[in-house]
Amino acid sequence: MSTNEDQIRDLVLRWAEAVHRGDLETVLADHAADIVMFDVPEDVRGIEAYEKAWPPFFEWQAQGAAFEIESLDVVAGDGVAFAYALLRCGMPADDRRLRLTLGLREEGGRWVVAHEHHSFPIADDGAAVREVRGVHEQWFAGTAAKDLDGMMAAIADDVVSYEHDAPLEYVASRRCGRSARAGSTRGPTSASTCRI
Repeated sequence: MSTNEDQIRDLVLRWAEAVHRGDLETVLADHAADIVMFDVPEDVRGIEAYEKAWPPFFEWQAQGAAFEIESLDVVAGDGVAFAYALLRCGMPADDRRLRLTLGLREEGGRWVVAHEHHSFPIADDGAAVREVRGVHEQWFAGTAAKDLDGMMAAIADDVVSYEHDAPLEYVASRRCGRSARAGSTRGPTSASTCRI
């Protein structure tokens, strides 16, 4: 008798082979009715939406793309499991690997995929890192100069902080800026007036 891990490994390999062949019926076969898939480029909820997501992929893949599992790990418990894999997913010249994570549950005596997550590593030339460092440097410089307007310049208006009971609010004014630059914490131009 096969173990849960063996059953899930077979399920995932069968699914990947079906994806590669464009066999929609087999792709859908071992998925829960309430499947949630976080995919490239959008999220999918429910088996009907999951089914509709595949035909455009099959069309793209028919142009010569690969869809092959290179590594697969499975961890199974009593009634729940997860699997993660790296796949070759792309044209022959593409050396990126698709990351796949599956959440499975036992349903009616068999394993079904309840969650599926696909992602590619971000190919970054360093521009994003430089941009974030620039925001930090601006923040630090504004803090050192006690320049509240400078500190808040790179902060989006809709930023939500989970460290506070209420949303942060910044209302720029000359009095608020002068008070912050002067280091004042009292009087009508205090930080509470600036509503930070």
